[in-house]
Order: sequence, then C-alpha cells, then structure tokens
Amino acid sequence: MGTMLIVATLTAACSAAGDRPTVASSSAPRPSGPLPTLSVPPTATRPASPDPGPLELTAARASLRPPQGGSFRVRGTYPWRPSRCVHPERPTLDGRYPGTLAIRTADDGTLTVSVTLTFEAYLEGIAEVPPTWPTAALEAQAIAARSYVLSTTGWAGEEGAALETPICGTSSCQVYGGIPMPRPPGLRRWYAAVHATTGQVLRYGDRPADTVYFSTSNGRTYGNEDVFGSSPLPYLRPVVERDDGASPLAHWRIALPFRDLETVLGAAGSWPSATPITSASVAGSSVTLAGGGQSQTIDASSLRDAVNTWAPCLLPRRYPTEGLPVTIPSGWFSVTANTHSLVVEGRGWGHGVGMVQWGAYGKAAKGWSASKILAFYYGGLTPRPYPEPGTIKVIVATGLRSLTVDPSRAGATLGGQPLPKGTLHVSGGDQVTVTTSG
Repeated sequence: MGTMLIVATLTAACSAAGDRPTVASSSAPRPSGPLPTLSVPPTATRPASPDPGPLELTAARASLRPPQGGSFRVRGTYPWRPSRCVHPERPTLDGRYPGTLAIRTADDGTLTVSVTLTFEAYLEGIAEVPPTWPTAALEAQAIAARSYVLSTTGWAGEEGAALETPICGTSSCQVYGGIPMPRPPGLRRWYAAVHATTGQVLRYGDRPADTVYFSTSNGRTYGNEDVFGSSPLPYLRPVVERDDGASPLAHWRIALPFRDLETVLGAAGSWPSATPITSASVAGSSVTLAGGGQSQTIDASSLRDAVNTWAPCLLPRRYPTEGLPVTIPSGWFSVTANTHSLVVEGRGWGHGVGMVQWGAYGKAAKGWSASKILAFYYGGLTPRPYPEPGTIKVIVATGLRSLTVDPSRAGATLGGQPLPKGTLHVSGGDQVTVTTSG
C-alpha cells in the first residue's frame, strides 16, 4: 500500500473547459507557410444558363465562396482503418463555417479543408468555454484567445490586413468550432464579449503575449519552461489557484479492477496476456503488479497512457467513467492499491500553464474584472490596443476521405462560378472531384 504524485508534462497549447459544439476533426498541425492560392477549377461541365444545372469537375484544388452573409455546412468522413477496439468509432467532421472554403488533396489522396473568414468571425467561433459563464470570464477568454492567435502566427501586419499564416482549429492550437449546431444557450453573450474587447490584446513589449490557457488546475499553475521546455517567460510564472473548485474536474477518482488492468495492460504490451493480476504495490512513481508467477513494474505515466488508450477501446461500457473526458484526465494524481484494484485519485485537466479557465470563472463570480483576471495569470499584463487582421485562415480538418458541402442559401460560387442547387459531393485522390446532386 502506498501513494505517489505525478506532475504531467504535456505539449498542447491549450485545453478546452468542456461544453463544446459537437464538431469532430482530425488533428491538424499548422503548415509553415500559407496555403496555395486557389484558382478556378480547370475542368467543369454544365449547361450555360441562368439556372446552372448539375456540375461535375476535377481540379487540384477547389475554392467555395459562401452567399452574402451565409455559410457552408461541411460533413466529412475519414478513411476506415482496422481497429482492435470493441466498438471502433469512425471520426467525422460536421461543422458550419462562415467563410470561403479551400479544399485540396494531400500526397496520400486525402482532403484538407480550410476556411478563410473575418478575424471577428473566427473569434466568435472559438469553442473554449460555455457562453453562459460570467461576462468577465468570457471577456478574459476572448482577450486571451485573440492574443494567443496573434502571437502564435507571428502577426505583425497593419489593421485590417490579411493574416496569411494559417492556424489549426483543434486543441493543438485553440478550438475553432465554426457556427455552433445546435445554437447553445447564451451564445450572444460570447459574441458580445468578442465585440466588447475588439482590439484588446495582452502585450509583452511590443508583441502579443503567448497567452496559453487550460481547463482546471491541481491547485497551482506552472512555468512555461517546466511544461513546454521553452525559455522562461516572465508573464507565465506559477501562481496559486483557489478559485476553480466549480470545475467538474477539480477532483476526480476512478477504480481500476485487476481484471480490467489485465486486459488493458495486456493490449499495451505491459503485462503478459491472459495472465491474472492478483496483487499490486506502489512505491514512489512505480506500480508493481504480480500474478500467475509473473511480476511487472510500470511507471505511472506509462500506466496512464496505457489506460487512456486501451480502456475505452476494449472496455467501452466502463471507461471513461461518466463525467470524465478521458479515463485518467491529468498527470496530477496519486495511486493506491487494495486487494482487488488500483485506485487513482487526481485533480485537474490540461497542461498547467497560463490562465485557468475554471479559475477565471470563479474569479468572475467573485466580481473580478476581465483585466484583473488576466493580470493575475499573466504576470500583471493588462489589455492594450493592438492592430487586428481583417481575415484569417483556419485549417478545420485534414485526412478526410470525402465530404459534402451545403450552402446556407442560394448565391454560393465554386471557383468564381455560380453553384447549382443541391449538395456538393467532394472526394479525393490525385485531384479533387466535385459533383452536385439535387
């Protein structure tokens, strides 16, 4: 019997606080430069008439402009891959985007989708905190999100110019969900926070600060060098957090019966398959398992990785436990062993650097202003004016096998040409293939 405490070292730039729109997409690393300029498709057949008929085209890439004030709903599927999971889930993309879509093929024939939209519309689509939160927390999130994207893309342009460096729309950057479907309660409150903070950025010197943030702490935050391995930044210093107790992930506990560990660790290659585990002991940051004449020691981080990977895959009815985003949400946990299981108790969710989103919620509930909240987490920095770009490119999905596109109303164009009525069907390969159906 014993306990251990492990501090995670993660690399994601930010982590959501929950209550996100149901938009799934692949992880999309940001390219080193802008996407290619999209041109009118070279091959297209349709009758030349005021009412365009069915369309069929092939091109290296396709550009879709929405109707005035409108948007596109994009639904995509990913290639099927063999899986050992009991009920393998095939990820999908389903989002509505208020901007110009660019669809291109990758070397493996899959499709990448990006959207170019106004900077304000991009911030409106950030899906990081519930819009029902207190106004000050929403405004703090809006300023942090604005500062983060300008910092991470290296923006140094003039007011209203195009931000050419794309950013991904996943938690590897910050979550961009487009126009939520369905519309969540209080969405206009988030839009109001974005508009109320227009042009407000946290600056360190003459540049936007790298305002990373995360969901829930373990009672403190960490310096950026401790988590990301980067040079210490004076505005990303550790602080004590006492206000994120309302988070459902402030404290969590799970039990891992030995019979489940046999399955999970066997699949991970950390325990002999089909060998029963009959006892366990904990010493420092290691867990020693024994049974069937076998004994195996595994470190806590490897245990967490194996459980998070294989428990929901092989035992989906039991993991993750209800209310948890993953089986073991963070690396801030302790482990004890009893006669039948390992018990994992922990705190928090996220990488641990910068603003604690649920902490901002708690401080706003106490009456703190957005400026005071931000200064607490970012070394005293407060919002200051800074030029905003006019447009931004967001990569919303990579690795798609095919997708469909539906304009919100008539008036959309493809490669500068009017679109006929109906759904666009897009598939990949050597080129992008687009067809329409009524």
